[in-house]
Amino acid sequence: MRLYSEIRKEADDIAWKVKEVSQLAGISIRTLHHYDERGLLKPQALSEAGYRLYADTDLERLQQILFFRELGFPLKEIGRILDNPAFDRLEALEMQRRMLTDKMESTRRMIANIDRTIRYTQGEIEMTQEERFEGIDFTNNPYEQEARERWGDAAVDDSKERLANRTRTPQMSAELQREWEERMIALAEVRREDPASPRAQQQIGQWYTFLHHFGTYSYEAFAGLGQMYVQDERFAQNIDRYGDGLAAFMSEAMAVYARTKQNG
Repeated sequence: MRLYSEIRKEADDIAWKVKEVSQLAGISIRTLHHYDERGLLKPQALSEAGYRLYADTDLERLQQILFFRELGFPLKEIGRILDNPAFDRLEALEMQRRMLTDKMESTRRMIANIDRTIRYTQGEIEMTQEERFEGIDFTNNPYEQEARERWGDAAVDDSKERLANRTRTPQMSAELQREWEERMIALAEVRREDPASPRAQQQIGQWYTFLHHFGTYSYEAFAGLGQMYVQDERFAQNIDRYGDGLAAFMSEAMAVYARTKQNG
């Protein structure tokens, strides 16, 4: 990174201090430092006092980062997308608009489901078990073929069979839902922390244990499942009901957990 004194003639283009960028984008200075440390958003220069200085092009990149984060993409994946020589900003914006529109529609359907559940709770209408769990469905996963290629048919078939057995009756489905809710709420409480922090890793370890109700997951499969949480919009939408950004947090925390266990 260049010193500001070395590029003084470009000062008009490098006019944003880290505090100003933080206030403009509505994110913390710590987040900007984190993006810098990960190589995701490197400021154009350092002031003579050592402060980060950002250019307008950095703000364009930050906007893209935040759009992708809102859509649940993990930071590592965002970096790969933005650093790809074939990246087209206009194309990305159009795609992001489509994805956010789909997310908005999904949210509308979820709100309608909640409204029906309220009416059911108040005794105004009847509600089937299928309607109760509408939107929480992992039995028709478009990424299943990818999972089979990565981890083999046996692991995927075993997982699906265990899930089918657990949800075959209303009682088993309710039990599964209660366990799911407990784990999601606990994870949502730590989603603002560093995914590698001890508290976050403790919770994601419990999530790893919980998933063994449905099958045997290798650490590699566990990390891959975390990727699906952000790649598959249905996963992301269902998980983020418990807290904005939860799917992305879990994806990163699961990757850290798997890497730590594999290297340990």
